[in-house]
Amino acid sequence: MSGEAESAGLALADVFAEDGPLANALAAYRPRAGQFELAAAIDECLGSGTDLVAEAATGTGKTLAYLVPVLLRGERTIISTGTLNLQDQLYARDLPLALRALGLERKVALLKGRSNYLCLHRLDKHGNDPEVAEGAVGEELQMVRRWARHTVSGEISELDDIPTRSPVWPLVTSTQDNCLGGECEQLADCHLLRARRQAQEADIVVVNHHLLFADMALKQTGFGEVLPGAGAVVIDEAHQVPETAMRFFSRGVSAWQLRELGADTLRAAGQASGALKLLMAPVQNLRTALDQAVSECLTLPQRGEFSALTACLPHFASLRRALQALVAALEPLAEQSRDLGNAAQRAAVLEEGLGDFLAGREGYVRWFANRRGRFALNLTPLDVAGPLRQLRERVPATWIMTSATLAVAGRFDHFTRRLGLDDARERVIESPFDYPEQTRLWLPEGLPDPGSRDHVDQLLSQVLPVLRAAGGRAFLLFTSHRALRRAADWLRAHSDFQLLVQEDAPRPVLLRRFRESPGSLLLGAASFWEGVDVPGRELSVVVIDKLPFAAPDDPVLEATLKAVRESGGNPFAEVQLPQAVLALKQGAGRLIRQADDFGVLVLGDPRLVTRPYGKLFLRSLPPMTPVQSGAEAARFIKDRLST
Repeated sequence: MSGEAESAGLALADVFAEDGPLANALAAYRPRAGQFELAAAIDECLGSGTDLVAEAATGTGKTLAYLVPVLLRGERTIISTGTLNLQDQLYARDLPLALRALGLERKVALLKGRSNYLCLHRLDKHGNDPEVAEGAVGEELQMVRRWARHTVSGEISELDDIPTRSPVWPLVTSTQDNCLGGECEQLADCHLLRARRQAQEADIVVVNHHLLFADMALKQTGFGEVLPGAGAVVIDEAHQVPETAMRFFSRGVSAWQLRELGADTLRAAGQASGALKLLMAPVQNLRTALDQAVSECLTLPQRGEFSALTACLPHFASLRRALQALVAALEPLAEQSRDLGNAAQRAAVLEEGLGDFLAGREGYVRWFANRRGRFALNLTPLDVAGPLRQLRERVPATWIMTSATLAVAGRFDHFTRRLGLDDARERVIESPFDYPEQTRLWLPEGLPDPGSRDHVDQLLSQVLPVLRAAGGRAFLLFTSHRALRRAADWLRAHSDFQLLVQEDAPRPVLLRRFRESPGSLLLGAASFWEGVDVPGRELSVVVIDKLPFAAPDDPVLEATLKAVRESGGNPFAEVQLPQAVLALKQGAGRLIRQADDFGVLVLGDPRLVTRPYGKLFLRSLPPMTPVQSGAEAARFIKDRLST
């Protein structure tokens, strides 16, 4: 332990003791063996400089388990969370509590992505733009202007009267493309820059995964390295890292980026003598080529691989030629103003991105997303282990990765291999909950194949008595929106439950209604499988319709499976199966959130008992007590609710 920790007279075991500092600070604190085991493992790895991958089951108390050793050691540390909400909670609640309990002082900073901060340059630019001064957007723009006069942090979350999806936000926040960086005339008052400076001076910096992995790109904007050099990087909710890293390391170009480039170029040209005359035609040609490409894309599916773009390729080639012409027109004008220089740089980057997409690159998959013609062309690496190794080399720190769902039957191979964590220490921390006592697991018998048309109907027919015994209080989680809609129709026809259906309202609204209406059923798809916390008897039943294997038509997954197959591996065993196991663990994890919770987990996929891999799913779940019938499950719920 460091000299500072020793001088504070705090040993790790003392902190977590029954009469220790945490017990004094937290009225409900009870020592948990798993929490101390995790804290000790993290402390040991921080001391030896060894990376750690640890699964800590729900109820372990992993937040304090990593905060305490980090704070005691006093090394500069980056802590990354999966969402903005978790980031705010860690910064505003958990860190102050831990510091107060330990009696320590540390400089702590919260740093979010650039889209969370007001950009004064873009506010000035659009605040005087007559095209956006009218209507609802104009009113919201005025609200932003009034708030901008007194905000200190510039975090747009302070203005909660404006919806997060309002079109005003892209007008008053910056992107990596349109940020003027060190040449901005508002640099001295830049909220984002101030937040980054505070982060660079802090002992503990709280970020999110996207920002952490975007650091590589941010280094190229002129600001320099965003994240301060750190002795340790702690990643909570680490199961999200592979997908986050894959998205971050992707390259590409979107229709939205090109439209923004055209608008910003003309706006910049209007402020420079003679530039408008030279740029009007190239921008108009770009817009025409873009409109033609968008028109051609209207009939495409929402996602697909490169081969589906055959009919569109001539239009993308024309689009690239128009973009090249704009790059050439901007180049001699780049020195006339900061905005023109920025437009020239963006045009060159987008042209390169489009060129890379059209040419392809070994080890990358080319795929598109398309919604009402607003296409995005992506070049995504199939292997993120290499880029992540480079990132870790540039931040020579000890990496601690933890989550409630990382292991498959106690093994981490699928995770460490994918991230290139060759030498990381591994640890599984068991849950402190008494799952055999608190839970029952029911696999309904006689259900048809999960792909059959009447699977949902037959599952709900068997589950309905359990739902009635619980008086609602249930999550019904589905692997597809089609199954979700069919279930909602069936339940409306066969029950009187109040239904809260994912597609009817935003997630926070549905969760609030669920907590306030104990007799309701919440029907959700992907976004309800994780990050949803309803402790207590308000949630007593979780029903999962089938095993959550990823959609085989996903172009990135399809290319990944092909690459594994061509390298001699088994794509099902190495990719699809572990991903589905972790997803099931996430969904099942909604049921028990605290020590006095109880409930029934219903898994409606017969493959759990008919296929050999079913045992792997069941072995990866907490040790729940199986029941043989719905009547037995209903009796358990009734008995527990009556106490």
